[in-house]
Amino acid sequence: MPWAQTPIDWRGFMESDPGTRPSGTLLLFAREPIAGQVKTRLIPALGAEGAARLYQGLLELAVEAAAAVPGVHRELWCTGAPPTDGVCAGLALARGLSLHRQPGGSLGDRMAAALARALQRTDRAVLIGSDCPGYHSGYLKAALGALTDHDAVLGPAADGGYVLIGLSRYAPELFAKMSWGTGKVLAQTRAALERLGWSWAELPTLTDLDRPEDLAQAPAFMASLTPQAHPE
Repeated sequence: MPWAQTPIDWRGFMESDPGTRPSGTLLLFAREPIAGQVKTRLIPALGAEGAARLYQGLLELAVEAAAAVPGVHRELWCTGAPPTDGVCAGLALARGLSLHRQPGGSLGDRMAAALARALQRTDRAVLIGSDCPGYHSGYLKAALGALTDHDAVLGPAADGGYVLIGLSRYAPELFAKMSWGTGKVLAQTRAALERLGWSWAELPTLTDLDRPEDLAQAPAFMASLTPQAHPE
């Protein structure tokens, strides 16, 4: 069989050894947390302001996780944000991430462009979103580490998508003809990797917060938010 899927345990990456720090690029895809424009499927449960506060909390958590990974380029790719003001710009400045505007096109087009750009200057790149309360530096370090001997790494999402994709080589097929926003994306990406004959690793499955029923899966994160962001 030309490819191999390897499960990865992130716990060994919780402590950083200065002699074995990962290198590469971490990319974080995000939106400016504007009420009514983010987490719209959560608005019936939280209201527009509550959904925006929840999303900002998720964004801050993802930025903190990326900022805690040493020895890598860290990039925040934001849509809907002004270039020098707003939440995205403030977080990027405070936590040492470079700020980039997402290009046009579908989600797959935008992810492909950002990863292709990153792989022109580093030998591995990991892209995450900003919908998952389970991100932490150990998870991201494990993804970067997996790319030392795999072509790709995936962080599966419980809903059938993925919360992380990392590459040590680039292929546009991984982002074309995908059913973005559905529970088919993870299976479609695995199938694309098989067709390419690539090896890949998979991290533990995490949960995105996209629907009201997802909120109960993240009690610690929900408890950390202001009371206004909780469902009534």
